[in-house]
Amino acid sequence: MEKDHYSRKLEDEYIKEIDKTEFNRRDFLRVSGAGIFIFFTIGKIEARFQGRRGRSYPSDFNAYLKISEDGRISCFTGKIEMGQGIITSLAQMLAEELDVSIDIVDMVMGDTMLCPYDQGTTGSRSTKNFGPPLRKAAAQARAVLLQLAAEELKIESDQLIVQNGLIQDKSGKQKITYASLAKGKRIERSLPDVQTKPQSDYVISGEPIRSTDAWMKVTGEAKYSGDTQLPGMLYASVLRPPAHGAKLIKYDLSKVEESGGIIIIDEKDLVAVLHQDPEVAERSLNKVESQFEVPDVRINNKTIFDHLQEVPSFAEDIEKKGTLEKGKNQSKELIRSTYYNHYVAHAPMEPHTAVAEVKNDCITLWASTQIPFRVQNMIAEEFRVPLENVRVIPPFLGGGYGGKKAGLYLIEAVRLAKISGRPVQVALNRKEEFFYDAFRPAAVIRLESGIDQNGKISFWDYDNFYAGSRSSEPMYDIPHLRVQSREPENEDDMLHPFDVGAWRGPGSNTNVFAMESQIDIMAEKAGMDPLSFRLKNLSDNRMIRVLKSAAEKFSHAFEKGPSAKGFGIACTNYLNTYVATIAQVDVNKKSGQVQVKRMICAHDMGEVINPLGATLQIEGGLTMGIGYALSEEILFEGGKILSENFADYEFTRFSGAPDIEVVHIDNPDLAPQGCGEPAITTTGAVIANAIFDAVGARLYTLPMTPERILAALQ
Repeated sequence: MEKDHYSRKLEDEYIKEIDKTEFNRRDFLRVSGAGIFIFFTIGKIEARFQGRRGRSYPSDFNAYLKISEDGRISCFTGKIEMGQGIITSLAQMLAEELDVSIDIVDMVMGDTMLCPYDQGTTGSRSTKNFGPPLRKAAAQARAVLLQLAAEELKIESDQLIVQNGLIQDKSGKQKITYASLAKGKRIERSLPDVQTKPQSDYVISGEPIRSTDAWMKVTGEAKYSGDTQLPGMLYASVLRPPAHGAKLIKYDLSKVEESGGIIIIDEKDLVAVLHQDPEVAERSLNKVESQFEVPDVRINNKTIFDHLQEVPSFAEDIEKKGTLEKGKNQSKELIRSTYYNHYVAHAPMEPHTAVAEVKNDCITLWASTQIPFRVQNMIAEEFRVPLENVRVIPPFLGGGYGGKKAGLYLIEAVRLAKISGRPVQVALNRKEEFFYDAFRPAAVIRLESGIDQNGKISFWDYDNFYAGSRSSEPMYDIPHLRVQSREPENEDDMLHPFDVGAWRGPGSNTNVFAMESQIDIMAEKAGMDPLSFRLKNLSDNRMIRVLKSAAEKFSHAFEKGPSAKGFGIACTNYLNTYVATIAQVDVNKKSGQVQVKRMICAHDMGEVINPLGATLQIEGGLTMGIGYALSEEILFEGGKILSENFADYEFTRFSGAPDIEVVHIDNPDLAPQGCGEPAITTTGAVIANAIFDAVGARLYTLPMTPERILAALQ
């Protein structure tokens, strides 16, 4: 089934070679208040979407720094904060280069009126992509301030030093603060290229710092889209279809009384009830009698994998070398396996929510979105207003995981605000959140591989049905291989009966599950333990180091499986972050229940900006991954979503959380890589391998529910 109109429009934006996001500098200064602003230009940064050439950041992309009269420093970034911690790590990078305390840095994130354009907060790329230009900005800001101070103090700038925002000569007799220089001034000054600090001089970047938003969040002070309160605001309850693809053919509003502040919106394709009390709006909507025409789609959890393989498709080679037939002939053992992944929901704590206000053809939208600038473009195009008339403000997000992008609710909020003439909030309830989610796609991996008489991988033939190609290329030394990724031959063929999309570690969860499960099977066929087999077939010293570091921390020897010890191992290269995870599990042979007891995760993400924040991200990824590995599965019948709440969609509980130990591999010579997603991609495979080692049952389908484990045991 097609993605909804608005999701497709947002995807199309990735491949447009136009930019509409230049922000008028005079307007920026007008809305930002007094202070020094440092403007600079960073070279063009390319972005890609699903393998196609994507829209770029503007060539005059600027990071903006504001130094206020009170000495506080604002950092403007198009990135958003949804619990991943960049509100802290980006502030550390800025503070380091400016020589100020992180305590005086205020992060302004994602506001399309104030912040520089950004493609969105996705793919564990915030620190990796935005960090370097931010550092460069701060270094140039510091150089400009030194130059201004030299002019003010009438001393050469190379005779000045900076300590926590205080500029002074080396004798300490002449002093001036950033705040004093900024007082009542707006200064634009360009400088030639300025070098950032060497890591040997770091005092803030690289230090473990507690999240700067932690106190706000645990006390309830932090504001989310649903906390936005505007004078005269109305809450909307919208008539929803019972299934994807359903068409509204008849409805009766006569039982809804338009009194007591109730407003009925009847736009044929948008039927809603508005009221200043959300419960009144919901109760009133329940009185609407409606009839939908539901398409006959005969696909469900039991038939989805057959359906995916039956849809006519073509295979694109992602990687290919050697000759598969030659590799087969050199093989002592051939292993053929098929791996299956069910649909998985994002299930964030905060459902999608938007508040829209329309005044004089100007639209302001408070939205729980990871892509505020692309939402700005979408709203401008949909309502035919100039881009500068649309402002998107993303407050804190209560989780995203790739699922909080665009959606019908954003358009609905603006439409209802325009029609009613008042601010309107549209907040999905939990049932609607599951219904409108763009799930991680169900997928099938067919894999055939071989090992020679020396225990080396001789060939690898990987056929990927709709998982996405990320992390599908083997990291092992394989002389003969082919990795394919499939797409439907006919765009009109229905692949999925509802929307699918990016889910924390897009594609990699499925691919690493298949790849690392297959490696374990091959190790067992070769008569080797799974760690030795991996090391024997690796030449990448960086991955070897990560594997050995995880094994050293685990401090238990691996044996040829199944050893009845319940040890598992899995590793991957996720967008140049190297990960190795080891797990220890207990399996109840009578109930099929699995308890993950311990997990070790070694990470080489290059330079680590905030070790504490990175550790929390890795722990969170592994804990979330246990859910998709053991229990998370969307139940559906055609376009009807049967999983409607957490009563029938179970993720990891506190009782299911293991002891987790994180090993940060010291690799400061490599610029910061991603941290939020890599660890989770190993959890399916590491738990599957540990289950096999514990009880000798090999699982080929995620999630590995008790029923599937019992079936495998039998």
